[in-house]
Amino acid sequence: MAKCRMDCIERHLSIWFERIGFFIGSHPWWYLITPLFLSALLGSGFYFLPCRMSNNIEEEFTPVNGQAKKERKYIQETFPVNESTFSRLRLSTDGNYATLIATSDRNILTVESLQVILHLDLKIRHMVVEFGNQSFTYADICAEVMGSCVSNDILDLIQYNASNIGALRLTFPWYDSDSKRVPLYLSLGSVKVNEESSVVESAHAIQLYYYLQEGNKPKTDLWLEKFIDMVSNASSAHIQVSYSTSMSLQWEFEETPSSVISLFSITYAIAITFSIASCWRLDNVRTKVWVAWFGVFSTGLSILSGFGALLLLGQPFVMPAASCPFLILGIGIDDMFIMISSWQRTCVMDSVPTRLAHTYKDAAMSITITSLTDALAFFLGFISPFGSVQSFCMYAGICVCFCYLYNITFLGACMALNGHREEGNRHWFTCAVVPVSPAENSNACSICCVGGKYDNVTEKEETEFISHVFEKFYGPFLTHKLIKVLVLVIYLGYLAAGIYGCLILEEGLDIRNLALDDSYLVAYYDDQRQHFSGYSVNVMVAVTQTIEYWNRTEQESLQSCILNFQSLSYVNSTVAWFLSFQQYADANAFDISSEEAFQTHLSQFLQHAPMFRQDINFTADNEIRASRFFIQTLDNVTEKEMMTGIRKTAEECPIKLLVYHPAFIYFDQYTVIVENTIQTVLVAVCVMLVVALLLIPSLLCSLWVAFAVLSVIVGVSGFMALWGVNLDSISMINLVMSIGFSVDFSAHISYSFVSSPKRDPNQKAIDALAHLGYPVLQGAVSTILGVVVLSVSGSYIFRTFFKVVFLVITFGLVHGLVFIPVFLTLLRCC
Repeated sequence: MAKCRMDCIERHLSIWFERIGFFIGSHPWWYLITPLFLSALLGSGFYFLPCRMSNNIEEEFTPVNGQAKKERKYIQETFPVNESTFSRLRLSTDGNYATLIATSDRNILTVESLQVILHLDLKIRHMVVEFGNQSFTYADICAEVMGSCVSNDILDLIQYNASNIGALRLTFPWYDSDSKRVPLYLSLGSVKVNEESSVVESAHAIQLYYYLQEGNKPKTDLWLEKFIDMVSNASSAHIQVSYSTSMSLQWEFEETPSSVISLFSITYAIAITFSIASCWRLDNVRTKVWVAWFGVFSTGLSILSGFGALLLLGQPFVMPAASCPFLILGIGIDDMFIMISSWQRTCVMDSVPTRLAHTYKDAAMSITITSLTDALAFFLGFISPFGSVQSFCMYAGICVCFCYLYNITFLGACMALNGHREEGNRHWFTCAVVPVSPAENSNACSICCVGGKYDNVTEKEETEFISHVFEKFYGPFLTHKLIKVLVLVIYLGYLAAGIYGCLILEEGLDIRNLALDDSYLVAYYDDQRQHFSGYSVNVMVAVTQTIEYWNRTEQESLQSCILNFQSLSYVNSTVAWFLSFQQYADANAFDISSEEAFQTHLSQFLQHAPMFRQDINFTADNEIRASRFFIQTLDNVTEKEMMTGIRKTAEECPIKLLVYHPAFIYFDQYTVIVENTIQTVLVAVCVMLVVALLLIPSLLCSLWVAFAVLSVIVGVSGFMALWGVNLDSISMINLVMSIGFSVDFSAHISYSFVSSPKRDPNQKAIDALAHLGYPVLQGAVSTILGVVVLSVSGSYIFRTFFKVVFLVITFGLVHGLVFIPVFLTLLRCC
């Protein structure tokens, strides 16, 4: 195949980097000290970290401009809350509450069990909380209905006397009492009923709610904290108690960063140990111990500078961004290994500036390609609709930029100073001049007090054993015809498994995953799912246009819309003020077919049922501007299917309708996550291709790099599903990250392949593997070691980060060292 070289940019950049390397090698102290001062200056931004923390779950893990947020705004403006007539059904938010679930292996509707629950309820209601110099109880802050605290239906039905349970014939899911219709499915869980009469025979769970006023948050938060302390030891021999509050998930989520603080020190200790061990040489002069140590230190400076700069600029800091140091550590060490490998291929007889110039000419382009693609991948992630993804990508992208800057300057200066030590044949630890050859009969001297050997023929440092393995054994093995066929078969199997995983990949963030594994919320969510999973959310349906409710045609249109909702398999029942009003009118033989009669009798009806007044928005002329009704859904379909189905049904109604529930704020992620992820990936691949075309002097090799990006992402996405990771805003962060990482190893090998002076494609592949196989392997291992401690984290967020990084690095390494070298030789792109 004819050569297709496009090295006009690459050639000039290589010359420019060569000059930079020579200049840094000639003036290393300036480039050593300046980054230290800059990091100290920018690091002052950490002073603002406490006030920059942005860990609001809704803001960070839901679409910024989600449809449900617009619907909520309309509901809040059109149907303001009546604080004197609390209604859980009519809340536009989750509300301010505490809740507990009492469960029993036997029937919980026994006198014995109910006495325990009533005693616990009494303790909660009379719990005294200190606030400043005042004391208060639940009655002082409770949400009220007609002057009394909102109560729990099941306790009202037994009149707070456990002995009354025997006289009640409870029916499920609804119980019709003398005064009202009670939704028992909200209070009783795992219910067994008589199939003929729907009478409750037994139940295994009771859920109680304690709703609080929305005002005076410091006061209500204190009560919620005291509630948690009290019920944490409420379980007994008769019942087990799990519990939660409206603030629990937020409080637990805010504790997540502290769960990984101890892991930072472990990670850096592992990284330093691995870097030093892999850069250690038996030669006491040629060993790269100090370069390895300063390479890790350089990544620390980049994190300090990147985080500090953004904190100084007022950028919010979200909890997922706490995983950036683990990520940047891997990137920085990978670049360090590439630079050390290039240094070792320079002539030891040259001056230090000349050696560093040749190092930069060889390595700087390679790390420029990977750093540029990493940074661009993160900055492209800023187009995500999720605040957590935006903030993470901004912090990671800036840190990558500083990591690249400090590797070029600070690490280069350290290599130059280390080069001066080598030039003087000085010991790595004592800096004393040592002989090249050991004294006779002195084994100790040969180990500790000699060094400086090099290949007298090539005048380069002696080849490392693993690099020798890549050149003499692995490279020829991989380029054998039969092995190439085997590699193609393995790749097809990998691709098939990845595609299958993509097809079964589930969407959405389970909100419970934001709590730590050992949180008390886990037990509560488990009980909620086990005992109360039959019914889902009660959706508000707002009629947003003015209609004539007394007009028969309008009534039929509205009833037709209700029937459409009820025809859905996941809709159970409807509660509507106009249906109740019609029943009220029929029961009293009122004619409401005219506007005047309708308005007159509606006023009487609302006095009889004041709760429905909150469902009607009247104009100043007493006309109905908007109203709402409610549909109860079942938990027999996915959340996405339920929400999108109800929205579609509302759109098909001839009357303008709006549907809303507070949970839709979180369900909205299902409508954007797949589309946005695919969009980000495709845009990123195009950008990666442009970068590769500009900086890798071969069209086909650039296309193979872009292909590697898509191939790795398919594999990561598919194996994510096989490893039990959903596609959500957390894993989306990692997929965005994988776009950049998937380029790294393939770009290193491709660039080295193209730059090789050999003519035969097989020899070019062997040459590329000999030069960069070991550094690529070192970089992969160091990155995995940088995140492996997160696998034991108690946080879903950090465990997901580990899983995806592990997949990205593993698949990226296999592409770089197995698939891409074979593919390059097959198409002879040189």
